[in-house]
Amino acid sequence: MASTKYKHWQLKADSDNIAWLHFDKADSGTNTLGREVIDELSAVLDDMETERPRGLVILSDKPNGFIAGADIHEFARIENIDQAREVIRRGQGVINRIARFRFPTVALIHGFCLGGGYELALGCDYRIADDDVTTKIGLPEVRLGIHPGFGGVARLPQLIGAPAAMNLMLSGRAVSARAAKKIGMIDYAVPRRHLHEAACSLIQKPPKKLTASGWKAATNHALIRPLLARYLRKQVAKKAAKEHYPAPYAMIDLWAKHSGDSSAMLYGEEVSLARLVVGETAQNLIRVFLLQEKLKSLGDKKQFVPKRVHVIGGGVMGGDIAAWCALRGMQVTVQDREEATLARVIERAAKLYKKKLKKPRLVQEVLDRLTPDINGLGVAQADVVIEAIFEDIDAKQALYREVEPKMKAGALLATNTSSIPLDTLSDCLSDPSRLVGIHFFNPVAMMQLVEIVTAENTSPEVAAKAAAFTRHIDRLPLPVTSTPGFLVNRVLMPYLLEAVVIESEGISAKAIDQVALDFGMPMGPIALADTVGLDICLAVAETLSRTLYKDTKVEVPARLRALVESGKLGKKSGQGFYHYPANKKSKAEASNPGKGEYRPADIQDRLMMRMINEARACLREGVVSDAELLDAGIIFGTGFAPFRGGPMHYIEAQGVEQLIKKMHHLHESHGERFNPDESWLSTT
Repeated sequence: MASTKYKHWQLKADSDNIAWLHFDKADSGTNTLGREVIDELSAVLDDMETERPRGLVILSDKPNGFIAGADIHEFARIENIDQAREVIRRGQGVINRIARFRFPTVALIHGFCLGGGYELALGCDYRIADDDVTTKIGLPEVRLGIHPGFGGVARLPQLIGAPAAMNLMLSGRAVSARAAKKIGMIDYAVPRRHLHEAACSLIQKPPKKLTASGWKAATNHALIRPLLARYLRKQVAKKAAKEHYPAPYAMIDLWAKHSGDSSAMLYGEEVSLARLVVGETAQNLIRVFLLQEKLKSLGDKKQFVPKRVHVIGGGVMGGDIAAWCALRGMQVTVQDREEATLARVIERAAKLYKKKLKKPRLVQEVLDRLTPDINGLGVAQADVVIEAIFEDIDAKQALYREVEPKMKAGALLATNTSSIPLDTLSDCLSDPSRLVGIHFFNPVAMMQLVEIVTAENTSPEVAAKAAAFTRHIDRLPLPVTSTPGFLVNRVLMPYLLEAVVIESEGISAKAIDQVALDFGMPMGPIALADTVGLDICLAVAETLSRTLYKDTKVEVPARLRALVESGKLGKKSGQGFYHYPANKKSKAEASNPGKGEYRPADIQDRLMMRMINEARACLREGVVSDAELLDAGIIFGTGFAPFRGGPMHYIEAQGVEQLIKKMHHLHESHGERFNPDESWLSTT
């Protein structure tokens, strides 16, 4: 049984009549389940039914993983519910055929096994995974505004019980092979070298198939489901509003109504998913996914392969940058003038590694790559030198004069400045073309976006290397020009400043933040300012007020300056607009309760229109090259409500004329800072 007639699949039989079905999607670095792949798999299954092997093993020939899921590009092209249902039926159909085979079937998993890939594995009798840390298994569809549709909602609760299954599907979380084995998602987690042997053993002596039993099985009972569903809805509501993210609620309803009835469940998956996938939320979240892929494509890992990084500045940002680079496999030296500061860097890094890696051995391996370097000896060996000291032009230039002669040829010199133009900073260098901005956001371990900042004299090769470096440390590079505030801070700052102005008018920080949360922002602007640090906000605001805002009479709010001068810098000092108790379990309370829950009707418009107006100005001025990159930058850099698809997409959805009317009304009511950018005039 050997077949070479297929483009994406190759079927082979060994001497024991075990069929090995290899998946290697043509012209792609990743296996995904698109229409052509699924149709071809159906044809392969026709051959299987006539040949009747002793067993079937499905495996991937891609080095990076098993199957990443359905082809998201095809989901983006679906035009109506009928078309969506046909796509879902096709996927369900081939997996159901595998599930009905009368001989044992095994999914042999390595790397990522996500979405439709894991649903295909669920259709097999047994699942074996490589126990390497790179193996990730899960059903993340909810992050695209949809839920599993190839049998995941039907099969996973029956396999591991409803609580664990719903937790995984509602969070979209992927787990390691060992965690998956412990939960019951797979049968075995073994080293890569034992995968083949383990698959053969399962087929030759098939054990009883895994299924939920005892109390886990009881959680799927018709009497239990309504109670558990009510609890799940309450938990989801704490994180996502139904009107913004309908998918998790639809998934709970589907399970509560049909769990245990396989045919009804599969039909319910088809109908529910089809409605979701053509909806605005899903289409916008799919757009966000594709924007993320676009950002990934901007950094070519092959173009630059750094091994050693030297970070100068052991503050929160510099220390966290160093810690993250070490976590992603780099040899890192971190320099500061104070040994106590470097000790805090290692302490913070150890906490991060314990949270991420769990096992002491793995934690120690990463800590061994992170070296305190008070004398800066790592500069000479570094492939990338990152300056992350305080925002002072003279201090940064003095540092560059000292560092540049020590750097090896071809090494990157990067600054993490959040607002200072590069052409100003690079004046002191013998080769100004080598300075590039690699601007991280706080907290470094959570924020995916990194701005790659270039001035007119920045070498294109240097910029390309910087983008490649960000991909090596698993971050998203966004090319921006070196204008004040770059993109993210420039767009974010008017939003934050307007929130401060509103708070100064007597509206409570809590009420202001809630308005932003109602819009769909992940954090309110006042809480965000406290998290970023009010001193940093003030520094950026003053830079922008001297440059971009000097003609519009936009002043830095006195309230912000007063808090900074009194040492109230936000979370890091324990008090800012909120007071942060020493006991982290206690809730932060607004320092100034203001008018309690009262909020004027135009607060949301005041906040969001300042952000959107600035975004338009950035696009007009060429801070980024196109609207898609602007949307990507603001979503991944500020958390702009992902289900809205980004500020430029939001403008298109709401209608330019309607938003211009809002701007004119706000201009009349609140002054010059709401003057519409000139770009609005060219679109009416």
